[in-house]
Amino acid sequence: RYVFFLDPCNIDLVHQRIKSLALCVSACPRKELKTLADIQKFAETNGSTLCSYELQPSEYTTDPRAAKLCPKYPVPESAPIPFFHRCAPVNISCYAKFAEALITFVSDSSVLHRLISGVMTSKEIIMGLCLLSLVLSMILMVIIRYISRVLVWILTILVILGSLGGTGVLWWLYAKQRVSASAAESQIAKDNLQALLIYAISATVFTVILFLIMLIMRKRVALTIALFHVAGKVFIHLPLLVFQPFWTFFVLILFWTYWITVLLFLGTTGSPVPNEEGFVEFRMVGPLKYMWWYHVVGLIWISEFILACQQMTVAGAVVTYYFTR
Repeated sequence: RYVFFLDPCNIDLVHQRIKSLALCVSACPRKELKTLADIQKFAETNGSTLCSYELQPSEYTTDPRAAKLCPKYPVPESAPIPFFHRCAPVNISCYAKFAEALITFVSDSSVLHRLISGVMTSKEIIMGLCLLSLVLSMILMVIIRYISRVLVWILTILVILGSLGGTGVLWWLYAKQRVSASAAESQIAKDNLQALLIYAISATVFTVILFLIMLIMRKRVALTIALFHVAGKVFIHLPLLVFQPFWTFFVLILFWTYWITVLLFLGTTGSPVPNEEGFVEFRMVGPLKYMWWYHVVGLIWISEFILACQQMTVAGAVVTYYFTR
């Protein structure tokens, strides 16, 4: 369930990695282990072999290879990091180095490169889905005036059926997993079963609350239908509103082009350094390494501002139309 490093304090910050063998263990050592005998006792008690898989726990104190294949002792007290499932040393000086290596790894520019390459690989699918959503939106705007009453009830029924179907599937998966987990009672199987139970209960509570809301708010459906009907009239009297999203999209494309250009410049900043393969790569040092975080915040902030401008424009036009005698 957890990843344990034989020498967690041996950290190479230049290459952004922990220079230590990593093992899968079922429990982290929650107290300091001072000798090989303590490591052997821990393995026999918890079922977690802290030495390399080549050694059996019975060989820890007798095999001469234990000096290289077992962790450097005293093994520091450690605790699992939530979500990451890594055994992190509790010792403050070692933990500071461990945390710095983890943050540096997350901020590594190679993550950015993988993200860009993933988007470029799937660009045809992304463009196709964008065009599909545009066509469906245009069709919906045309027919919304004529089928507003039917549309609201269809959406309501679909939401209810979707909630019921999702809840039923989760309970079915839980029941199926419970039957199969009885044969192999591993910790991971128990965790999966517990997670499915939590998801199924959460989905059930959500569905019940949704049903209650539907019962209480059923009279408000008439108001929703009236609003849809007015929205249909607005598009008839203000046809240029249809083009407002296109202007917003055009402005967003200009901004995103600028943002990607700056991102590419950030990706190639730094000093050229030859690597082990004989190629030259650019390595960022200092504050430049974290600049792309700032750049991502700028992307979200300005994109939201452009979308808010569209919302203000549409709201102003609709209000002016609605209150004009």
